[in-house]
Amino acid sequence: MILQNNQIFILQTVHTTYAFHVLPSGHLEHLYYGRKIRVKEPLEIDSIVALVEKHAFTPGSSNSYSKEHMNFSLEDMRLEISGYGKGDIREPFIEVIHADGSYTCDFVYDSFSIEVGKDAYETLPGSYDEKNEVEHLCITMKDRNAKLALELHYYVYEDCDVITRSARFLNDSEDRVKLTRLMSTQLDFETADYVISTFNGAWAREMRRVDTPVYIGKHVNSSYAGISSNRANPFVMLSHEHTTEDTGDCYGCNLIYSGNHYEAVEVNCHNKTRFVAGINPQSFCFEIAPGTYFEAPEAVMTYSHEGYNGMSQHMHQFVNEHIVRGYWKKKERPLLLNSWEAAYFDINERKLLNLAKAGKEAGIELFVMDDGWFGNRNNDTCSLGDWYVNTKKLPGGVKRLCEKVNALGLDFGIWVEPEMVNVDSDLYRAHPDWAMDIPGKGHSEGRNQRILDFGREDVQNYMIDVMSELFGSCNIAYVKWDMNRIVSDYYSKELSPERQGEVAHRYVLGLYRVMRILTERFPKILFEGCSSGGNRFDLGILCYFPQIWASDDTDAMCRAEIQTGYSYGYPMSTVTAHVSACPNHQTLRNTPIETRFNVAAFGVLGYECNFGEMSKEDMEAIKAQIVLYKKWRGVLQYGNFYRGRTMCDALKVSGSRGSASVLTSGAGNLTEWTCVSEDRKQAVGLLMQKLVAPNTQFDYYKAKGLDEEVEYRFTNRSLKYNIKEFGSLVNMVAPVHIKQDSVAHNLISKFVKLDGEKEDCTAYGDALMYGGVHLKQAFAGTGYNNEIRPFQDFASRIYFMEENVLGTNDTHKKSGV
Repeated sequence: MILQNNQIFILQTVHTTYAFHVLPSGHLEHLYYGRKIRVKEPLEIDSIVALVEKHAFTPGSSNSYSKEHMNFSLEDMRLEISGYGKGDIREPFIEVIHADGSYTCDFVYDSFSIEVGKDAYETLPGSYDEKNEVEHLCITMKDRNAKLALELHYYVYEDCDVITRSARFLNDSEDRVKLTRLMSTQLDFETADYVISTFNGAWAREMRRVDTPVYIGKHVNSSYAGISSNRANPFVMLSHEHTTEDTGDCYGCNLIYSGNHYEAVEVNCHNKTRFVAGINPQSFCFEIAPGTYFEAPEAVMTYSHEGYNGMSQHMHQFVNEHIVRGYWKKKERPLLLNSWEAAYFDINERKLLNLAKAGKEAGIELFVMDDGWFGNRNNDTCSLGDWYVNTKKLPGGVKRLCEKVNALGLDFGIWVEPEMVNVDSDLYRAHPDWAMDIPGKGHSEGRNQRILDFGREDVQNYMIDVMSELFGSCNIAYVKWDMNRIVSDYYSKELSPERQGEVAHRYVLGLYRVMRILTERFPKILFEGCSSGGNRFDLGILCYFPQIWASDDTDAMCRAEIQTGYSYGYPMSTVTAHVSACPNHQTLRNTPIETRFNVAAFGVLGYECNFGEMSKEDMEAIKAQIVLYKKWRGVLQYGNFYRGRTMCDALKVSGSRGSASVLTSGAGNLTEWTCVSEDRKQAVGLLMQKLVAPNTQFDYYKAKGLDEEVEYRFTNRSLKYNIKEFGSLVNMVAPVHIKQDSVAHNLISKFVKLDGEKEDCTAYGDALMYGGVHLKQAFAGTGYNNEIRPFQDFASRIYFMEENVLGTNDTHKKSGV
């Protein structure tokens, strides 16, 4: 709901309020963003006087805005937008170089409009509303000294407790101007007690949460990689020191953008905190011709007084409802088997079909042929750009392989990397000018490849045609769209020297055009984004592709931390996760196959291992996992996800005002997740351990998100354990001595399995959430029977909660999971 009167603007969602008004000087004073408050109507200055700052004199060593307004300095005001030159020297919202070379901006209020509905942006993806009920406030600002305008757009998604912001800069003058910064959102707070949580990392270790208190100065989270990057995801949080998963103030902000981004928190000399987010201004310079405009990406903001989990629920609902779109928006995603870690580049039709057959026997629904099928692609040094089939590997082409996979009863998917080119390729030899490199200068390459200049329309059109021919050549049901390097040597041979500051943004706009056209032409193909794993995991990609490969690291321990990181800002329906072989190909760590499944099951599940070479025992386990996942897929993919205890607590920059800061970790030993169906009648829980603590028998599981008044039946999976996991301890009960790894030991282990513990009880939702389930005793070296929980290093359990539709006395008559 948007309320307006007397140049006062109140934006209300179900649980939040956002308020600002127009100052006598024409600037917009930000008044409040937080827990929903009541404001007296009709709106008058008395309605908001408690929220308005009171200033009588300009602070010392600060500049007054004008002779008519000597009572304040813009440096000491909370503002909706800001620029340099009129006294505010904090992070600006906008920077412009005028035709005369000056930099000062002086945007003041001109007008407003309120509408219902949301139009698509001209150049960028954005949020949308299928019901067309979103309210839209547009504030038009005009520069007092130039014929320039700035539109501030606010969209209120009431049910999601989300407000989105964007900006549009218009040049109404007769001169060309240079836009060197345009943020998407700005939030000013009156105090200096905020912690910014960023999600940082690198290849194979994405999304580690880092908490940094900002008492004075500036903290920046940004990417200059040409993509949103694994170094710094564009999603960030602002909270207070004592905010927890379930209590305290928490603000979340994300950017619907896939390129260089910038999020900064600054505390100034007046102890005011400013947060800005938008396109990274580093090397950004866009020439705006007379009569034209520039659109900033849309920023997504939410607030919760119920901690990080409360904020995450808002973000998850918003992404599922207003970012992801099309045929796959709410459709359960298929269970796939990918060929990459099973074969890498060494593929041919026979190998792929054998792998697909083994997948079909296990219950797989979709088979994906990864890299290596095109050109002369036997390694990563050649053939990117040559999107024609290698007939030595696939004599009948992609079409015949697809038909044979379909004949097995499986859907077929394929890997592509359309944005890249190898120097050793027919495409580069034909069009070296299409690569983003600087003529006559050495080029820094990544993964032996260069980036095609998607800022050029001829390159876009070529790749649209090539991919359309491929995707339409047979019954392709899934496409994995990869992008395996960051940008270096920003340069477009199509642009003049003075416009090279536009290259990075134009690349992203071109990419969006290519993705939009292809997804519109092939609406039923399930597209999955990928960029060396999570190097481009953002809301911009999710506007076109409903899911993204979260990380190339499939190690279960690493993935638990990575997926926990993503869960703060992204729903699990967008996060893909695979079970892979052990030792893991990224860490060489061995983890139990059940743990690998349990972790991956909380995303969009797939497998990435050679089913033809796995042990009979592992394949039996995989078949059982697949049956189980299909039963609970709806809850796991689209349920409400909650974090409990976590072994990947944030890295914290600690220290108080005036003291040295150090980086510390509060990482625990357990990860605890709960995923709850929308009607709250079903839930799945995870408890995972990093390392065994000796002689620790007790543990518990606490659910979250359940209906307090519903009685649930709580169960676990009934598993059996290989006696080899107990080593020589079997001799404590064996009638004869059994030597470890002997023929007898191996033979006995094939036939003798030990029963694991069974959990089966009923309790109301409030008991499961606030008291928790006290689990069966963990193995502690003093004995073992079927009442003992084997819980070794990297062990985990998955638990199920279903509404108990039978009477309490009949509970145990119901069949187990």
